[in-house]
Amino acid sequence: MQGVWRELAGLVLPVDCAGCGRPRTELCAQCRRALARDGRGARRVRPWPTPAGLPRVWAGAPYADEVRAVLLAHKERGALPLAGPLGAVLAGAVRGLRPGGGPLLLVPVPSARRAVAGRGHDPVRRIARAAAGELRRVGTGARVLAVLRQRRAVADQAGLSARQRRENVAGALEVPGVARRLLAGLPAVLVDDLVTTGATLAEAARAMAVAGGRVVGAAVVAAPVSAFAAGRGGAPLRALPQGD
Repeated sequence: MQGVWRELAGLVLPVDCAGCGRPRTELCAQCRRALARDGRGARRVRPWPTPAGLPRVWAGAPYADEVRAVLLAHKERGALPLAGPLGAVLAGAVRGLRPGGGPLLLVPVPSARRAVAGRGHDPVRRIARAAAGELRRVGTGARVLAVLRQRRAVADQAGLSARQRRENVAGALEVPGVARRLLAGLPAVLVDDLVTTGATLAEAARAMAVAGGRVVGAAVVAAPVSAFAAGRGGAPLRALPQGD
């Protein structure tokens, strides 16, 4: 019900830009360009150190400034209409993987049940659905398949080192047996809103492999600037943003 009331409030109340605060616009043109990286498109990113089992990861934008503000507004403040522009960015990252022209599964990384209950919505699944719609609009058959589940509770990742994050999520995800047949050998892309160390995506890839899934890569809305530098062959930086 929280999500319903937020959507209704967004229809009747004036809003400010989620990225920069410009009045009476949900997302201004400047912040839309920041999300789309001024037409430069998505790029491959490489968290450092790279966890074992991490598939190829493409991100739509650096996690900074307006992009960070828009993601947090959607995720933590319930600005649900922002799923549309964020989904378009995620779709660009999926296309960067070049997974082929056939049917494609987008498998969102699951949030903890308590987090979903507290927020009133599942932000990653909502963005994934918007991305699937955008991909279908441009001729790529895609659908969301939310088969990953948390098999045990994990601690909040914020403030943990890369090693601690790997230990925190190790063995935490699974695809329930009844859902495994839904994978059906189709190429799957893991999707999330943000990658930091890559520990969660590596764990998701492991769980998918155990279930017989064929993961062809991972796509996220945003990644640290340092991961973009490493993806271009530059020297990676070690500072971690707050995130999963």
